[in-house]
Amino acid sequence: MRAAALGLLRCPVCSGTLALTARELADDGHALEGTLSCASCTTAYPLTRGVPRLIPDAVLASATETAARFGKQWRRFDHVEPYHEEWFRRWIAPLGPDDFRGRVVLEGGCGKGRHTLAVSSWGAAAVVALDLGDSVDVTFAHTRGRENVHVVQGDLAAPPVARVFDVAFSVGVLHHLPDPRGGFDALCRQLRPGGRVAIWVYGRESNEWIVRFVDPLRTRVTSRLPAELLYWLTLPPSAALYGACQLTRAPGLGARLPYREYLTQLASVPRREVHNIVYDQLVPPLAVYLAEAEVRAWFDRPGLAEVQVASHNGNSWRACAVVTG
Repeated sequence: MRAAALGLLRCPVCSGTLALTARELADDGHALEGTLSCASCTTAYPLTRGVPRLIPDAVLASATETAARFGKQWRRFDHVEPYHEEWFRRWIAPLGPDDFRGRVVLEGGCGKGRHTLAVSSWGAAAVVALDLGDSVDVTFAHTRGRENVHVVQGDLAAPPVARVFDVAFSVGVLHHLPDPRGGFDALCRQLRPGGRVAIWVYGRESNEWIVRFVDPLRTRVTSRLPAELLYWLTLPPSAALYGACQLTRAPGLGARLPYREYLTQLASVPRREVHNIVYDQLVPPLAVYLAEAEVRAWFDRPGLAEVQVASHNGNSWRACAVVTG
């Protein structure tokens, strides 16, 4: 971590300011090993491998388990490709690069850092990339050379940050929390008045078959399998999905396929990406598919204005708003 991160971080227990005692400094300005101590409650947190580990004791076991499973995923599928930025733009629309330029940004759930890289390249003044799992080590490796990026391990339900952010976003994360609404509210609380929040979550609409047939398999079987075994077991269905994606190119047939827009998008990416998507669906212990009414209810409250909720690919929801107070 760089010293500049201290002004953005707070103790997750009492929201006190943190002081850094570094034991190992790198030539690129990062403290790699050390301790962060709270000035108010004196709680100490480790800094290891360049990342502050600001995790309170009260994190729910289900959240920790889910984060650990995703941590293994992002170590295996650690690639970052140009199309990731294109997908990210669609997930956070109507926000775009101009909304991040010069802003202080909070990312709620950074995974391997593919969206962190995009936002930092758009000219954000600072980006705090937060995740509960050890995928933060992958993000740190990907973004270490970006002076405007600060990677932090912490709980999105109680973000260890100050209320200093202009933009907060969470893509593909809230639906994996024990309390998705609580995670959304926590993001909003870190924004200054006038700040913007943007999210993307799984939709229940068009995904009822997943809820009925795939979810029981995931919760009872695949989310409990060793990561290496799940990797190999998901190769055959990934190959089948990749083949189905190529059918979208067939004249006449492509227009009649279910999930046509989504499959068309996947038809242009490598097989490794399709494998990652199948693995991603089957690895977490916790996943929630949210109905439109529920997502809209999150935004239907005082303190939010300019609300926009829209379907994405017919099977998920993207939404944004301005925080007024």
